[in-house]
Amino acid sequence: MPPPRPLRADARRNREALLSAARQAFLGDDTDAHVEDIARNAGVAVGTLYRHFETREALIEEVYRKEVDDLCATPRALLDQHRPEEALRRFLLLLVDHAAVGKGMSSVLESIMATDSPVFDDARTRMAGALSLLLEAGSAAGTIRDDVTGSTLLRALGGICGMRATEGWFDEARQITALLFDGLRDGASQSH
Repeated sequence: MPPPRPLRADARRNREALLSAARQAFLGDDTDAHVEDIARNAGVAVGTLYRHFETREALIEEVYRKEVDDLCATPRALLDQHRPEEALRRFLLLLVDHAAVGKGMSSVLESIMATDSPVFDDARTRMAGALSLLLEAGSAAGTIRDDVTGSTLLRALGGICGMRATEGWFDEARQITALLFDGLRDGASQSH
């Protein structure tokens, strides 16, 4: 199968405008946003939306995938700017922020959970990989213990962020994440 042709500039702009409008709708309070409203806010016709995304669920998937892309691109930049343990600490807090954003999108994501979409498995794999990169850098620097995997750390964060339905969960999740981070530093060799 030949690779898809690149989008023309106007089609690319329309697609980006649709994703931006959908992100604003789904990540805000409007979890029942209709495709007509999204298209109108993007400044395009509904037909244009459906040329880019066959279903509302496909649009939701793409918004979520873009969020994960942006999130998983940050570890390398953090490592360029900070010591490995600080990069890890900041990324852990970004994951909590991502869960807070995901809270606004959770009801619309439920509609694609019932499908065969690989979007969640892919997101978990990529987030675990991003955490592994940071853990390995911290371990190599001797500031982070070397017996925790990215998958295990992601599971721990999933437990922390699973409290989203409770009042005040965000502040508590950040506090628990700080404790988790302290535990990741405990037992590090510090001999490098």
